[in-house]
Amino acid sequence: MDLRDRVNTALKTAMKDKDTARLTTLRLINAAIKDQDIARRGTDDASGVTDTDILAILAKMTKQRQESVRAYEEGGRLDLAEREAGEIAIIEEFLPRQLSEEEIETAVDDVITETGATSIRDMGKIMGRLKDKYAGQMDFGAVGPKVKSRLG
Repeated sequence: MDLRDRVNTALKTAMKDKDTARLTTLRLINAAIKDQDIARRGTDDASGVTDTDILAILAKMTKQRQESVRAYEEGGRLDLAEREAGEIAIIEEFLPRQLSEEEIETAVDDVITETGATSIRDMGKIMGRLKDKYAGQMDFGAVGPKVKSRLG
């Protein structure tokens, strides 16, 4: 079952269970996916959103909510921080397991070896390969400096 189907199935279940918090978050996920579908209609790639694209959407939504949690906690709005954390938990149900630091280090080393990268100019190639192989499994903002330190 692809990710879109999993989200729709979870949405229907949340409707039946009358779980409003879960239902709201799942509708937000669905809306983000449909927005990407609509954005692609006018381009050469009108095939629609793939599972990889959906993983990227979910990762972005998670990151946005993590930033909101920090902001709400700093502002003393623990009720809102808690709600955002609840949304993160629901979104993460559809993301693959996050790699550990050790697994990330190994993945970076493997891709550097595969690509034959030797300098910082190869960073784009390495990051592209990592994103293809490990979409949704690691924070690429944090991986970038690791790759840079290995090459530089």
